[in-house]
Amino acid sequence: MVISRSTLTISWIRPDLEEERWEYFNHPAKQEWYRKRELTWEAIEKVFSRGALTPYPRAACIDALPVALSYSRYEEYQTYLARAKRGYRQNYSRMEDALQKAGSLTIKAPIVLKSSDEGLLFSGYRRLCLAWNYGMVPSVWLIPLD
Repeated sequence: MVISRSTLTISWIRPDLEEERWEYFNHPAKQEWYRKRELTWEAIEKVFSRGALTPYPRAACIDALPVALSYSRYEEYQTYLARAKRGYRQNYSRMEDALQKAGSLTIKAPIVLKSSDEGLLFSGYRRLCLAWNYGMVPSVWLIPLD
């Protein structure tokens, strides 16, 4: 048996919550999740530093924690990113080009909020897809809310 390996690498660093404000205040698909848990922006800011870089293999769950809106299946990637409007895809394409050209990237980890019963991919879907599509296990900034 021959195993193909890649020399491409991604290093994950702590993200900047302030850069992701739009996800809380404007992302329509996430508002119900916040309302259901009575989650305020201030509450996220308060616990943000308790987060930790956590591996997230391509799956609908991190360990046993289901992660809403993570769209981990390839068919979902095709729907939500590959066939998305050009503007949304551009950032992904730039990261992919940079990874292929340089062989390695250092990027901010996606953010996953963790409540007791479910997680939410708060931000970073394109960054997740980049790693997953190259057979890598990305790290996410997993923030415990409880």
